[in-house]
Amino acid sequence: MSNPLIKLENVSYKYPNYDVEENNFAVNNVSLEIEKGEFVAILGHNGSGKSTTAKLINLILTADSGKIYVDGKDITDENLTDDDVFEVRKKVGMVFQNPDNQIVATVVEEDVAFGPENLGLPPKEIRQRVDEALEIVNMKEYARHAPHKLSGGQKQRIAIAGTIAMKPECIIFDESTAMLDPQGRKEVMNTIKRLNKEGMTVVLITHYMNEAVMADKVIVMKNGSVYLEGTPNQVFSQPEKLWSAGLEVPQSVELIDKLNKELSLSIPLQVYDSDTCAELIKNELK
Repeated sequence: MSNPLIKLENVSYKYPNYDVEENNFAVNNVSLEIEKGEFVAILGHNGSGKSTTAKLINLILTADSGKIYVDGKDITDENLTDDDVFEVRKKVGMVFQNPDNQIVATVVEEDVAFGPENLGLPPKEIRQRVDEALEIVNMKEYARHAPHKLSGGQKQRIAIAGTIAMKPECIIFDESTAMLDPQGRKEVMNTIKRLNKEGMTVVLITHYMNEAVMADKVIVMKNGSVYLEGTPNQVFSQPEKLWSAGLEVPQSVELIDKLNKELSLSIPLQVYDSDTCAELIKNELK
């Protein structure tokens, strides 16, 4: 693939007035590519630069150096206009960690309509977009409900619907499941997987390994730089490196790594579902 939707070339960023050493960048010389329709998970310990990278892509922050391209357009160009910024944010939507900080209306469907209304769309198209977005996140029956009465997972799905209604080409989920209980995380991840299956480019910033293993590609950041990159199996087959980055590994990988070392087994290190993992261990111990 030669035309990635998002491309970063040697991008660096340092927060202004941040009391750190002179050369300590939040994002340091990062290069990466995200293809159209791809599902990419970005992992990293707190302070690794993963959320800062997302904000640079969405022009919430402006890179100090390097180039960022969105759908072929250089969004680090000094001559970028307000209209250009608007177009970038239409192409790349974001869903943040706390759903309460993203909900602006007192009725669900009015909240979802907020973005399309700001695009100046005609009422008929807004109505259609709201209905479609609520249908996608399985929240249509809650259209007339008050958002503050919904569960955390439902609120986050409403926030996702509001982003979908803008019809972006890519959605960045910036630790969007971090504040949710297990059921809420499951609801949101099911929505994310459905969006990606239907063609949406997804960038998921997370610290949950069971979410990252669903991605096409995993990028691990450490100290502001890309530390590891590859398929889930390629990345998670290197547990020592992940531990050194302050991250956990999927349970199947950790279990097999320990058994291989302690019992001199030779099961390949990669992500397995529980049944496959148990079968491999049973066969190896025969």
